[in-house]
Amino acid sequence: MSAFLLALWISGASAESPVPTASPLAEWVATRPAPAPVPGEAEGYAFTGDFFARLAERAAAKPSVVRVESIGKSAKGAPIWAFHVQRPGVEPRRKVLVFAGIHALEWISTEVAVDLLEDLIDAPPPDVAVTVIPVLNPDGRDRVEQDLLRGENTYRRGNGANVDLNRDFAVNTEVRAVWSALIPGYYAHSATPLSQPESRALDGLLARERYDRSASLHAFGGYIYFPWAGRFERPEHWREHVALGRRMEAAQGAGAYRTRQLSRWGFFFRAQGAEVDHVYGEHGTLSYLIELTRSGFDLRRPKHSFDTYFRWYNPANVDRHRKKGVAAVRALVFAP
Repeated sequence: MSAFLLALWISGASAESPVPTASPLAEWVATRPAPAPVPGEAEGYAFTGDFFARLAERAAAKPSVVRVESIGKSAKGAPIWAFHVQRPGVEPRRKVLVFAGIHALEWISTEVAVDLLEDLIDAPPPDVAVTVIPVLNPDGRDRVEQDLLRGENTYRRGNGANVDLNRDFAVNTEVRAVWSALIPGYYAHSATPLSQPESRALDGLLARERYDRSASLHAFGGYIYFPWAGRFERPEHWREHVALGRRMEAAQGAGAYRTRQLSRWGFFFRAQGAEVDHVYGEHGTLSYLIELTRSGFDLRRPKHSFDTYFRWYNPANVDRHRKKGVAAVRALVFAP
């Protein structure tokens, strides 16, 4: 009789116990099966189903350290995931934002962001809160994944509406360069600032959180750029930008990227409506655009690297480039 009552009590307790539910991120990951095998050009790189699954597990294991949210939806309705990392019980003295994957083909940027995020979850900074967005442009990323799975070599840069998010922001949209009359297409930007949901999602996050430092991760070039991108004049805080850029260079060691004001990279170059200008000019955040790697071109295998768009931006030796990129961004996070 006592055994029967004990079994009945256990059964009742089980029925009333809350059933664990999957997080929104984990539920979304379930809709993103990882390809097997990974297509040859993407060997060494992870598909969204892979790295978001890893991140979902880490976030679930350390809920006091990392908070996950969708900051908005893409043009085609995909969630844009942000991971907020902070040491429990500590008031941060600084907030840093790192976002990647703004251009569809630039996968090395996401590789660096994910590696950085995993490091930070394992060992959160003592007094710095960090937000990492691994893929700001999920529609463009998804198109490239499908291209690779189908064996198609298609150049892609924009989002689901074919808008270049790197030219969709609201600061320095006016064209001032005298060279624009000779090469007008080079100074193009979206007709309406913040026209895309991805751009608005990032802008809303910046307005809400008020970050002190920010890095937008791109490929390729091997530069650490700071504002302005859209006009030649120096920004008010250009000395602070240079000093912090030098710290990022030092963290990379041999072959470090070089720190430059983006509009002064070339005498003719301007980037109208770029995110690096918006983050700084609209929100007062020390802002960088980091061009990871110096391309995936390989003179020893010219056909393989020059004829394949994926390889333009994503070197075959991904591990070495991930480490160099992470070193720079960690310096941005940890430097005083």
